[in-house]
Amino acid sequence: MDSTDARKGRLTGPLFDVPCALGRGAMVPEDRKQEGDGATPMGRYPFRRVFYRPDHEEPPFTKLPCEALSADYGWCDAPEDANYNKLVRLPYGPSHEKMWRDDGLYDLVVVIGHNDAPVIPGKGSAIFMHVARPGYTPTEGCVALAAPDLRRFLRLVSPDDILKIG
Repeated sequence: MDSTDARKGRLTGPLFDVPCALGRGAMVPEDRKQEGDGATPMGRYPFRRVFYRPDHEEPPFTKLPCEALSADYGWCDAPEDANYNKLVRLPYGPSHEKMWRDDGLYDLVVVIGHNDAPVIPGKGSAIFMHVARPGYTPTEGCVALAAPDLRRFLRLVSPDDILKIG
C-alpha cells in the first residue's frame, strides 16, 4: 500500500503487482462496513462475475462468468429494498447505481462477493473491481485498477480464486 495515502494500495499475487485505488474512507474491517461510508471492506472475497460495456470494450479473456452490460442495468444500494446489493433493471424506484456510465469506470467491472451470501441490509453494496480514474483517485469503496492491468488480471484469475483485501 502507498504509505502516504491509505486510499491507494497494490493488488499483488503470483506474477502480478500493480497499483490500485481504494475507497475514499480507506479500508475498514468487514464487520464495520456500512452503506455509504466510502470504505473498502477488508476480508476475503470470491469473484462473482464480470460485466463489460460492449460499445467500449471487447469481451475480456477470462475464466470468470462474463456478460455484456446493458444500458438499463443498475445496482440497488437501498438497504431497505428487497433487491439491496443486487443487479436491477432501470428504471428502478429505490436508490441505485447506474452500471452504464459515461466516465468509463464501469467499462470493465468485476462483481466482488461482498455482502451477498447472505445480503445484510446496510452492510455495503456495489463493491466492485473496476477501471481506475487517472491518478488512482479514491473510489466509493471499490478496488480500481488501470484498464490494461484489469484486463491482464482477468486473464490470470480463475473462478476459485479469492481476493484478499487488507
